[in-house]
Amino acid sequence: MKKIFAFVSFLLCFAQGFAQSSFVISGKVISTETNQPLQGASVFAQNTTLGTATDEAGNFRLSLPEGGYSLVITFSGYQTETVRISNTDVNNRSLSVSLSPRQKQMEEVSVVATSEVKDGWVKYGTFFLQEFIGKTANGTQAKILNPEVLKFYFSKKRNRLKVLASQALEIENPALGYHIHYALDSFVHEYSSEVSLYTGYPLFEEMTAGSNEQFLGWMQARKETYMGSILHFMRSLYNKTLKTEGFEVQLIAQHDERDTAIALKDAYTALHFFKDDSTEIAEVQPNQLRVAVIYLKAKPAEAYLQSNPGEPGDFQFSLLTFLPGESLGIEKNGYYFEQNDIAVSAYWGWERLADQLPYNYSPQSE
Repeated sequence: MKKIFAFVSFLLCFAQGFAQSSFVISGKVISTETNQPLQGASVFAQNTTLGTATDEAGNFRLSLPEGGYSLVITFSGYQTETVRISNTDVNNRSLSVSLSPRQKQMEEVSVVATSEVKDGWVKYGTFFLQEFIGKTANGTQAKILNPEVLKFYFSKKRNRLKVLASQALEIENPALGYHIHYALDSFVHEYSSEVSLYTGYPLFEEMTAGSNEQFLGWMQARKETYMGSILHFMRSLYNKTLKTEGFEVQLIAQHDERDTAIALKDAYTALHFFKDDSTEIAEVQPNQLRVAVIYLKAKPAEAYLQSNPGEPGDFQFSLLTFLPGESLGIEKNGYYFEQNDIAVSAYWGWERLADQLPYNYSPQSE
C-alpha cells in the first residue's frame, strides 16, 4: 500500500511541477460535399499528446499549453487539413473547418511511374524501420504494430522508393513510454543521394507504466533524449539561453570549395534573431544558409560514431540548412515553422521518430 501511495504522490508532484498556462481552441468541422457536421472527426495538435474528437454537431474544444502548434483535422474518407495556431493569435481561437472527400484516384496519381513491390515489407521493411523510426537505442526497441497497411513502390527510372499507408501507423516506443498514431503522408528515399524524406501527422499517447520503476525509467529516458535535441535547441534559442544550456552555434561558409566554420561572438546577431513581443514569436534568418549546432554537454552515441567514423566524438554536431531568403519562426514551446524550409542533418538527422518528443513535453525541473 505504501508503494502505491508513493507512486501516486510522485505523479501528483510531477504534474504540479509541469503546470503551464494554457489556451483553448474550439471550432466546428463540416463536409464541403454535404455542408453537414462530421461527428467523430479527429482533432489534435501535431506532435503532442493532446487531441479530441468532434461531437454529434461537429464541434470540438481543445485546451493546449501556451505556444504554437499545427492543428490537424482528419476524418476517414476525407482530405486531412492543418491549421497553424498559437496562444497569441486570437483570430484562430474559434475555427470553422471544411473537409473535402478524398478522391479515389489520388493514390494512383501520387505513384505515377512507379510499381508496387510484392512482399514490400519483406524486402524493404527493415530499411524502412531504420530510416523512419531510426537506428538509435530508442529506435531499435520501437516497432510498427500494423505493418500490413504499408505499400511499397519502387521506380527504377528515378531510383526511388516511395512508401504509403492506407491508414494511420500504430507505433509502440517502449524506450520512452509512448504509443504514436502516425498518419503517414508519404515516405520517399532517393537512392542517388541516400536521402530519406517523410511527412505525416503524429499524435503521441502516454503508455501505462506497469510499475513505479518503469515510470521513473521513462522519465529519465525522456529527459536524456530531450537534452541536446532539436526541441531543446529551439527552446534555448527562443529563450536566449544557448550558452547556459550547452549549445554553441557556428556559421558554415564555403571558400575555395572548402567549408569554413565561423565562430560567433554573438550568435543572436549572426542569426538575425528578433522576437516580436506582440505575437511572442522569435524569428531567425542567419547570414549563411548553413548553421552548425554543437551540443557540448553530451557525446554522440557509440552507434552513431561507428556508422559515421569521421564525425567528432567529444560533442554532438548537427547541421541546419536554410532555404535562400527564408526565415524561421519559433514559438515559445519550441515549435518552428515553416518546417519544410529547413533541412536537418548530421546528428539530428540520424535521430528519427523514436527520438522525438511531443511539443508539450517538459523536462523534470531540478
